[in-house]
Amino acid sequence: MELTTVWFVLIGVLWIGYFVLEGFDFGVGVLLPILGRDNVDRRIMINAIGPVWDGNEVWLLVAGGATFAAFPEWYATLFSGFYLPLLLILLALIIRGVAFEFRGKHDSDRWRRGWDRAIFWGSLLPAFLWGVAFANIVAGVPINAQHIYTGNLFTLLNPYALLGGLVTLGLFLLHGAVFLSLKTGGDLRARARALALRISPAVVAVAAAFLVITQIMHGKPLTWATTALAAGALIGGVVAAVRGREGWAFTGTAVTIVLATATLFLDLWPNVMPSSTSPLYSLTVTNAASSPYTLTVMTWVAAIFTPVVLGYQAWTYWVFRKRLTRTPIAQ
Repeated sequence: MELTTVWFVLIGVLWIGYFVLEGFDFGVGVLLPILGRDNVDRRIMINAIGPVWDGNEVWLLVAGGATFAAFPEWYATLFSGFYLPLLLILLALIIRGVAFEFRGKHDSDRWRRGWDRAIFWGSLLPAFLWGVAFANIVAGVPINAQHIYTGNLFTLLNPYALLGGLVTLGLFLLHGAVFLSLKTGGDLRARARALALRISPAVVAVAAAFLVITQIMHGKPLTWATTALAAGALIGGVVAAVRGREGWAFTGTAVTIVLATATLFLDLWPNVMPSSTSPLYSLTVTNAASSPYTLTVMTWVAAIFTPVVLGYQAWTYWVFRKRLTRTPIAQ
């Protein structure tokens, strides 16, 4: 396998990891004012993701860095053409991180409500805009012969991309609700499970519509299989939630995100950023890649350090695996 292919796959894996792990973070953040009936509930919800949210964001940093190093042309066109949406995502993530740190610094309901709103919007905007961005990448955007994006913000806000935004937002909401039912106890656990069941029909419908449209427009024979498996995993996760099997329900939503993201990357290959102006102007794994020497060095670095990072993050999840209840917080 060529190193360009290896790094396309690795970048896809990094985005999959980011969406699976940060996805439930975003879902919990958006659900904070919905499920958090009082300050204790909201503290439980924040504590549920408190030990892991910043580690989950490392996947985004590594994905961005890997794209810059392995496919600089892709990085340049993507970040210049999608400048405003990516800036909004960056600002939202910054505000969200500050809110997690500052919320408990002052004993005031007004102070906490303000930071709770920051967590809500700082979670909702990225959850929606990542779907918009990736839908545009798969569908193609106007790029000229110099690999320069020639559209504007409204070019990106097309119906297909907005549907993609609704899909990621819906999947992350469901993923977050299932995570809360798995991670918390008592009344909050019951309400999280009930909410997951209420929103699941809409999430299934929107996700199915998006994936079918994607397959009709850009699909390949292999990705019809991954699409069907993603649909099966989502339905299986919902069935598990109905039966009160939170662990299997969380596995179902996680596998759905894995397969849905994999479908998008497989549909994209061998392009990394198709041009809607002319297929001749598309960025591919060949014309967007760094030199073989750069890719070789990156491969050795990734082979050495990736297992260390994965091991540390797995250990973190193991240490903080227990359910959270109101008792220790309310005392």
